[in-house]
This record gives sequence, C-alpha cells and structure tokens, in this order.
Amino acid sequence: MRLIVHNMLTCNIKGVINKFPLRIEAEKVIKKEVDFNPDFLRHMLAKIEWKALVDGARSMGYTELPVHAPALESDEPFLRKFHHALLELNLEEGSLVCQESGRKFPVEKGVPNMLLHEDEV
Repeated sequence: MRLIVHNMLTCNIKGVINKFPLRIEAEKVIKKEVDFNPDFLRHMLAKIEWKALVDGARSMGYTELPVHAPALESDEPFLRKFHHALLELNLEEGSLVCQESGRKFPVEKGVPNMLLHEDEV
C-alpha cells in the first residue's frame, strides 16, 4: 500500500468521529521504483494532507520530508523526496490503526483490509 492510498483511507466504524488519519504500524516496507513525474506531483501536492503523509512516511522509516510542505513546488530535490514517500514506499505487511477506536485493519501483501465487523456498521 502506497502512502498516496493511505492519505485517502478513513475509519468508517459507526460512531467514530476522528476518522483520519489512520496510524501505520509497519512490519515490512518495500521500495518500488516509479517514474518521476514532476507535473503529477505538483498537482497532487494540493490534494495531500501533508501532516498525515509526513507521519505515515516516518512510521515507515522515511524521515526526509520536511514538517511543512515548502511553497516552492518547482524545487526538484523536494519533489523527488515527495515522490519517493508518496509513490515508492509500500507498506507490504502491517496494520492501519484507527486513532479513536484502536481498531486495527491488517495490511497483507500490500493490500489493506478495511472490511468492518457486523457490530461496527
């Protein structure tokens, strides 16, 4: 699971108010190379919840992102770090944890299982 996906997932358990972001508990992280596309990254920068991305990247062992996204979207070194975190880091095994309920959603073979139990719907 890439961090671009993590940035869109929420906890949909009935009664949960703070649905986003889910905390990552990483057991296995792999890196998969993806072609660098600065135009795509500039477009995505406005759509990404930055703090969730930074926290997710750090929980996966990547600490190169600044705490705040720079205003200069043309800064190629920044865009390359953003690219690596957003698209090349993959959570292969681990869990996504709802910070309010503590419910763990397993991630196996890179696929998060977000299915709810009957009593959570």
